[in-house]
Amino acid sequence: MPESRPDLPKQVRICQHTACRRAGSERVFAAFQNQAPKDWQILDSSCLGHCGNGPMVWVLPDDIRYHHVLPEEVGAIATRHLLQGKPIAAMHYPRRP
Repeated sequence: MPESRPDLPKQVRICQHTACRRAGSERVFAAFQNQAPKDWQILDSSCLGHCGNGPMVWVLPDDIRYHHVLPEEVGAIATRHLLQGKPIAAMHYPRRP
């Protein structure tokens, strides 16, 4: 994982481009809004360049991307990655669904 940068804002960006929306990114976005720690910004994003692998989620400042994220996986990402600082390697892009 890249070096932590506490000076940068903590953000989760969820792609809302056509392919990701078709794959359910709006539900993933809503799940992050409900489950992410309050000190994290939850933002929509334009295309993250991995069409067909959506919904794509980009966690900054860690520069970790998750793909094929399901709403029911958001709790694990919120707890382990955002709260505990332990990214879930098995879910990183490019994982196989």
